[in-house]
Amino acid sequence: ILRNRIGDKKMSEYRIRSTGEVKSQGQIRSMHPNVSLPKVWNANVFEALGIDPVLAAPAPTPSGEFKAVTRNGAVQDSNGNWVQAWVEREMFTEYTDEEGNVQTVSAQQTAYTTRKNNEKAAVERATRDNLLKETDHFALSDVTMTDAMRTYRQALRDVPQQSEFPNTITWPTKPE
Repeated sequence: ILRNRIGDKKMSEYRIRSTGEVKSQGQIRSMHPNVSLPKVWNANVFEALGIDPVLAAPAPTPSGEFKAVTRNGAVQDSNGNWVQAWVEREMFTEYTDEEGNVQTVSAQQTAYTTRKNNEKAAVERATRDNLLKETDHFALSDVTMTDAMRTYRQALRDVPQQSEFPNTITWPTKPE
């Protein structure tokens, strides 16, 4: 498996054996300006440069709403390969801004939740608008709109007034 991934252009990180630092291929090349290196690196290049490839590893899912997962170097897996390491941290910490105001964790969480809800609401309103546009031809002056279609279109307009909007939406069923 490692051989297949070595020639993979997506693999772009390497661990320097002597320091443990993780660098990109471009950074490694810059560290060796007088060395002619091949386009595709193999085990011989790794040995000559004293590096090991760092294989991609999926980021774990954060354990809570206000947790974040970030890269944290590389670790060896059970097969002896170096893989991307991840660490979970708190998304927000209390700090004092440039004006001397304390920004609490709670205030940051509220602002984050509000921003996310506003973004989700905009997406859901766009979905609603597209559903309305799909039925606009029923509202033309030379077309008689059925009561079912009138009710459906009104229900679409009322979607943002649902109590759990935008997180939980009961979409009306389009009449035939």
